[in-house]
Parts: sequence; structure tokens; C-alpha cells
Amino acid sequence: MSKLSRASKVVKKVDAGNVIRAIVRSGQAAPGPPLGPILGQRGIPIGQFCKEFNERTKEIKEGIPLPVKIMVNPDRTFELKINMPTVSYFLKAAAGVEKGAGRTGHELAGMVTLKHIYEIAKVKSQDESFQLQDLSLMDVCKSLIGTSQSLGIKVVRDLNAEEYAGFQEQREEQMKAEASSLEAAAAAKKK
Repeated sequence: MSKLSRASKVVKKVDAGNVIRAIVRSGQAAPGPPLGPILGQRGIPIGQFCKEFNERTKEIKEGIPLPVKIMVNPDRTFELKINMPTVSYFLKAAAGVEKGAGRTGHELAGMVTLKHIYEIAKVKSQDESFQLQDLSLMDVCKSLIGTSQSLGIKVVRDLNAEEYAGFQEQREEQMKAEASSLEAAAAAKKK
């Protein structure tokens, strides 16, 4: 192998000038999977990244999923850009649910009002992804309504607390019934 081809191989290995995108929970960056191996492949010091990320997110409530952009420089240093929480996090928090519907279109996971959508849109319109698209507040609201439908969250005009409490009780009963039918099917399959 000539010196030139060896030098070009070394240059290809060191050239890590790219962007890594991930969703990391605030205050919970750890060197383990899935983040550790990705950073390790690019030669980024994992401990340094975790320390810097956790330090920069210490004011945020722990456990909130934050979209992160890691710009990797050729000298294996990095720049960290932390965005606002994801739209799905805001919608699930507003609806009071932990996860969206398992079968979108066939079941409802929760409900939010138009006021919730408007408040989330005001926050998310400051986010880089919406600013780059130059979307109006109305377009951001439409995007949020689409996301809520894909999560199985219904958007309503008005919602009182008693009505929503009744909906949540009905949803819990439905989830328990589905879980028991899945267990019965699994038990029948074993026989």
C-alpha cells in the first residue's frame, strides 16, 4: 500500500464533520446505549458530552425529551444545540396521558382544547424547525392538530373537568379489558 493511499484512509477516518440528531431526556444523558455508541464511533468524548448536556439542562425538569443536534468537528470536538421539547411531549402533557393511542383512528388516548393547541403553538413557533419554514401561528396550530390526531388525541373546542374525568375512567376500563383479552389470548396460545 502506498503512502498516499494510507494517508487518504487516515483522512477519511478523521473526517467526522457531520451532524448527529438525537432525542435525549433532560438531566439523564448517560454514556450507555443508544447515545454512547453513536458518539464513540465519531470519536467524541462521551463523558464530556454527558457532563455538558446535563449541566446545560439542569434548570429543566428532569426527564423531558429534548431534541439535540451535535455538530461534530473534524478535530473531534463538538458543538451542542439543544432545542425545545418535542410537540408530542407537549400534547401528551396537555392531554394528561403517558403515551398515545395504540391504534390511531380506532381509539382515543386523550383530549385537548383549542386553547392548549394555541399555547403550545406559541411556544413551538419559537423553535428553529418552525422558524426555518417561516410558518405563521395558524400553520403551526394546523401542524399541531395533525400531530395530535396521529397520537390519538382529540382536539375539542371546550372541555370541562368532569367530562374529561369521565373520559379517563372509561379509557382506563377499556385499557384493562384489552390487556386481559391479550393475556387470555397469550395463555390460549401456550396451550
